[in-house]
Amino acid sequence: MVTKKIFMVKLVCFVGLMSMASLLFAQNVDGKWDAKTASKWVKQNEWRKGLTLQLHPSTDKIAFATQYHKNEKAWDEAFKFLRRPDLDTLSPGKYPIDGDKVYASISVGPNKEFDKTQWESHRKYIDLQYVIKGKEKIGVAPVNKATVTVPYSEPNDIAHYTAEGKYYVAAPGTFFLFFPVNAHRPGIKVDGYDTVRKLVVKIRVAE
Repeated sequence: MVTKKIFMVKLVCFVGLMSMASLLFAQNVDGKWDAKTASKWVKQNEWRKGLTLQLHPSTDKIAFATQYHKNEKAWDEAFKFLRRPDLDTLSPGKYPIDGDKVYASISVGPNKEFDKTQWESHRKYIDLQYVIKGKEKIGVAPVNKATVTVPYSEPNDIAHYTAEGKYYVAAPGTFFLFFPVNAHRPGIKVDGYDTVRKLVVKIRVAE
């Protein structure tokens, strides 16, 4: 009986080690992630560190896993700010988090009609966007399938496009992440919501 119990303990340990190894070896030797391992990592929720808000399903999980593991400290600081209990009452403006590596902005005001908004993307910074109060519509599209209308401006870290994408309603409880591979079209007015309180956290892209 004792021998059988020892065997079962060893078997459980072996299976656990193999599961961990399979996740590690599924990554390429240069640290890149594939869709399966990135999705698994996101679902494990180790990155949350107590964050209860939901990550929007449109998130590019490979980009998220790659960037998080290249600069975990910056992401942890960004999510720490997102966990603040006073987001509802913070004054509009810019909030430094980690120098020019991570910073936040709170805005309060009306959104725009659809034809007054534009597709955009960034190269230096990743956008974490969260609607604290109200609702807005946000478009998401692959940047490599978008057509440039205004070339990239390095000082402003932005380019504009025309694109065919999917549109989602952003509301309290769920945040969006936009990487350089994502064209996005935020700030679209949702009928019935004249004022929106929104948080945008800028996280510098790790090379």
